[in-house]
Amino acid sequence: MVEDVARDLRRERRRGRTSEAGSESSRRPNYRSLKNPFLPQPIFSEDQVAAIHDTALRVLEELGIKVLLPEARHVLAGAGALVDEDSQMVRIGRDMVEAALASAPRSIRAHGGARDRDLMLELGSMTFLAGAGAPNVTDLERGRRPGTLAAYEELTKLIQHFDVLHMLCPSIESQDVDNRFRHYAVNRAQLTLSDKFPFVFARGTPQVDDSFEMVRLARGLSEDEFRAGAHCYTVINTNSPRQLDIPMAQGIIDFARAGQVSIITPFCLAGAMAPITVAGALTLQHAEALAGLTLAQIVRPGAPVVYGSFSSNVDMKSGAPAFGTPEHVKATLGAFTGLPWRSGGGSAANISDAQAAHETQFALWGSVLAGATVCIHAAGWLEGGLSVSYEKLITDIEALQTVAELCARTPGDEDSIGFEAIAEVQPGGHFFSAGHTMARYRTAFYEPLVADWSNFGNWTQAGSKSATERATGIWKRLLADFQPPASAAATASVLDEFIARRTEEGGAAPVS
Repeated sequence: MVEDVARDLRRERRRGRTSEAGSESSRRPNYRSLKNPFLPQPIFSEDQVAAIHDTALRVLEELGIKVLLPEARHVLAGAGALVDEDSQMVRIGRDMVEAALASAPRSIRAHGGARDRDLMLELGSMTFLAGAGAPNVTDLERGRRPGTLAAYEELTKLIQHFDVLHMLCPSIESQDVDNRFRHYAVNRAQLTLSDKFPFVFARGTPQVDDSFEMVRLARGLSEDEFRAGAHCYTVINTNSPRQLDIPMAQGIIDFARAGQVSIITPFCLAGAMAPITVAGALTLQHAEALAGLTLAQIVRPGAPVVYGSFSSNVDMKSGAPAFGTPEHVKATLGAFTGLPWRSGGGSAANISDAQAAHETQFALWGSVLAGATVCIHAAGWLEGGLSVSYEKLITDIEALQTVAELCARTPGDEDSIGFEAIAEVQPGGHFFSAGHTMARYRTAFYEPLVADWSNFGNWTQAGSKSATERATGIWKRLLADFQPPASAAATASVLDEFIARRTEEGGAAPVS
């Protein structure tokens, strides 16, 4: 009897879960708006945090940061910074930094293409993004290869499908499109295939202006409406140690003036571009992030900025970046600011294997336990950012959905406590057919995306596939069945008209 009921329940659950056949679960959890249920786990005392902050301010005051963009130096000088034009070094007083921290918003409403895709970027919220910025893409069927527009479109479709990925990202470079026109193709893919919060490259004002116009056209916004709310974002990376290059400084200015989100992120690898200690790397990270944040707030007080933390270490034998290491996790736990802030996941593994899984998941837990608002590279990232894997994207989604499940309220009312269910089942019996079970079993538990809970015999009969191999069938089915949101698809004609005109005009080359 027990075996029969269990078998029936397994059959019902298999009918309802996402599988290689592409069936959809009857369970509909809300993964679109996550609140972090965990208390932050600091690794430094309050006195140590104060000392790191004070030292970062000292770095900016006494040592300064090299700013390559003349306009940015002019803006900072106008606000009171000490600028040496010959060396391009800018020394920023702590009074300027404190004023910037006071004016930066604590909460940012990020507008998607539909209101149920809007996000609140603030402390306590949790937002996940796929791996971004890779030159290569890989999957089991087609192998590792340079990024193309077709692959970018496929990854955008997969990102759109999963609610636990909340924002779009520059997953891979579309290297088959001339860089004068690449931003048109990438933005068109985002805006016609998805209704999530889009990314815009900061590669010079001409490309940024084009991209803003495409977002405005797709969303049906006037110029004033666009500038009054956050409708896209960019990621600004400093050139550690202590340098802000031309396109990144220009990006801070352009996005601040337009009221769009800048995620200002130093990339400090301890032992290479930062001191070898976690505290030292965080001090440099903090100084560089505060410099970028200050520039943004001078340009437009209240400009939406997200403080960026993405520090890890290198392999001291080879110099290669490492991720998911204890030092990476500690650096994430040690990050601090009163503002919305981002962390980074990722893996240095070369293929989607056990190393890739545990590095990514340790980095993920570091982000969750640190209270990060945004976690970039949370799914699909391999080789320290040199490739994005279709299979790893799918297997990492399993981990993200598990974290998302932990954000959901766990009922503890009288009915959930289940005294009547306990009374119904006699000692030595089972709960498979209890009324309490039968009323809930279709939606009681998380139903895995790619994990296989079958026994060894059934798994063997099904082909003895690993999780990575099963993931291939999942992404292929999702791409075959993909339908873009109607509101996004409807923007194609107005975007194509704009793209045709700008292409005929010669497009816009990136600035370096």
